[in-house]
Amino acid sequence: MTAERVNPPGLAPPTGFSHAVVATGSRVVFLAGQTALDGDGRITGETLPEQFEQALGNLLTALRAAGGSPADLARVTVYATDVAAYRAHAPRLGRIWREAAGRDYPAMAVVEVVRLWDERALLELDGFAVLP
Repeated sequence: MTAERVNPPGLAPPTGFSHAVVATGSRVVFLAGQTALDGDGRITGETLPEQFEQALGNLLTALRAAGGSPADLARVTVYATDVAAYRAHAPRLGRIWREAAGRDYPAMAVVEVVRLWDERALLELDGFAVLP
């Protein structure tokens, strides 16, 4: 895949995301929503950063199993039960992202939701990737 990150000068500078991603490739992988579930189906982590690390790890595990890598991510949506808390933890979440997925940021959005399928989940990530 080739991915061109587009960040027009007329928009606010992006931090931890790209405004647009132009992706070319031959396969699209749609990634289901991932929370902080462990291999036994239990939510792990009590804090938002702990749950973010597990959920991101789950998303990247699914992506790698489909033959992709973090650089192939074109779009990720974060569903958070508390956007204010997400913003408060943004520096730490950014470090977790960079350690796991690098600095090639996909187009992203953070959306506040009332609750998620598992009531203990504080966030969920889904997305899609374009593979060569």
